[in-house]
Amino acid sequence: MASVTNRRHFLKTSLVAASAGLVLPLNRIAAADAAKPLFKISLAQWSLHRALHSGKLNNLDFAETAKNDFGIDAIEYVNSFFGDKAKDMKYLTDLKGRADDLGVKSLLIMCDGEGELGNSNAAKRTTAVENHYRWVDAAKFLGCHSIRVNARSDESLSAEEQGKLAADGLRRLSEYAAPQEINVIVENHGSLSSNGAWLAKVMKTVNLPNCGTLPDFGNFVIGPNNVYDRYQGVRELMPFAKGVSAKSYDFDAKGNETKIDYRKMMKIVLDAGYHGYVGIEYEGKTTPEPEGIMATKKLLETVRTELAGK
Repeated sequence: MASVTNRRHFLKTSLVAASAGLVLPLNRIAAADAAKPLFKISLAQWSLHRALHSGKLNNLDFAETAKNDFGIDAIEYVNSFFGDKAKDMKYLTDLKGRADDLGVKSLLIMCDGEGELGNSNAAKRTTAVENHYRWVDAAKFLGCHSIRVNARSDESLSAEEQGKLAADGLRRLSEYAAPQEINVIVENHGSLSSNGAWLAKVMKTVNLPNCGTLPDFGNFVIGPNNVYDRYQGVRELMPFAKGVSAKSYDFDAKGNETKIDYRKMMKIVLDAGYHGYVGIEYEGKTTPEPEGIMATKKLLETVRTELAGK
């Protein structure tokens, strides 16, 4: 009888000890999770497009500007600022080295001007797909996770037909990018791509894990007198999001964006389970670019703190 009692005592003691051993790591994990920000902040290069176009800022210095001027350690490139350098390994090595030396992450390349991925002409659609290959390769070399593309097609066609054509181009480009572990992400960027339901359907048609969206808070103008609800659009695009673009234009005396309710928008983003980078994309005309970037950053930080406390 004594041996049975001792055995029971040993098992009970062992279980308690094991449980105690598990409690501390779990508490540490919970504390670590609580310490993580709800989302991280990056800087989209387009925020400085006037400085870049004027020559006041060089593309090679973008990482340094983001880190030293704005305290941001993750960046999003725009291909038009180094359009002839996509295959220039000396240039890309310099670009990558500067970012790496500063501890700045290169997240994605926004690609424009490479043709319509939904072109109704099969040969032109193929050319557009292949034009993007070099940017996939460049993104891989720089350490990015994605290239951002457009889903344009022939606007004279029905929405359904445009969707099929865009999905074909996106699927083929995504298949090229998949072995390199690069995502192909579509921004709501005018025409039907600014219709959240349409673009969400295109994503479902492509149905590839490395094809997703880059919801932009501001680009919901489909055409003249045809504006899509921005909050509905972001809500529809978030299930496919691999990045988020925080567009901003102007700010009131309290630091709030005058056109976009950032608290409402960021709640939609977080409710979708997204906790990655949110890229500042300042596009205002009245406030200088540096001040606009800092105002957007401050607003995002304020909203992040508020939402974390709820």
